[in-house]
Amino acid sequence: MAGRLACDAAEPALALSSRARQSRTKGYPVGRRVLVTGASRGIGRAVAEAFAAAGDRVAIHHRDSAELAERLRTTLPGGPHLVVQADLVDPAAVQSMVDGAAAALGGLDVLVNNAGVYTAHPVLESSYEQWQREWRRTIDTNLIGAANAIWCAVRHMGPGGRIVNVSSRGAFRGEPGQPAYGASKAGLNALGQSLAVALAPHGIAVSTVAPGFVETDMTNEHLKPPRGDGIRAQSPFGRVAAPAEIAAAVVWLASAQAEWASGAILDLNGASYLR
Repeated sequence: MAGRLACDAAEPALALSSRARQSRTKGYPVGRRVLVTGASRGIGRAVAEAFAAAGDRVAIHHRDSAELAERLRTTLPGGPHLVVQADLVDPAAVQSMVDGAAAALGGLDVLVNNAGVYTAHPVLESSYEQWQREWRRTIDTNLIGAANAIWCAVRHMGPGGRIVNVSSRGAFRGEPGQPAYGASKAGLNALGQSLAVALAPHGIAVSTVAPGFVETDMTNEHLKPPRGDGIRAQSPFGRVAAPAEIAAAVVWLASAQAEWASGAILDLNGASYLR
């Protein structure tokens, strides 16, 4: 497995690769090595496009959307870019995917934890079997999968590395029909803040964006009339976000100038939910 020794579970301390250290310079890095999970569509696709437009090289992760991921790779400027695959519920697959991306890119400078699942399982309408299944799948993907990706990625990062997690306003306002999703995103927020403290001495910053509704294929059904009209009315702007708006914030948080934002959770919901 690519990078197996650099991601050895028996290693007690953070092992930053010498290649990653040597490739960094002071100030804004040029041609960063970026891994975006769930990058074949939606917010992840917009994030990959934004990093590529900035001159960075991108590893496009997908679970089962190989055709979409490859189509995106061929349209991104610059490069070379690559496509990597893993089901984030599988720890070994996550390790292989992250190590493979780092090997192909020559290290990692940025990890964007964007991949996630969002399924309905209201407590009074779900069977116990469905309840158990959706909780396990959601937590394993949205929270534990992200945690595993971070564990592996930091072993390929040097000082100046960046981790940006994509959370949700649902972590704060609740998700009554998808409670595991809200809980997973609340956990992701706490994970990001814990690791912001743990990784700062190594020069790695960790931050989080918490979008409200974004117009993607994941939310298309919810945004159809008449329900969509009510969702758009939640914001005083009378609309939902475009994926590019979220991507712009992610790219800034990954920049050298955003180090002091480490530990921050940035609300991106068009004033639809204030806390």
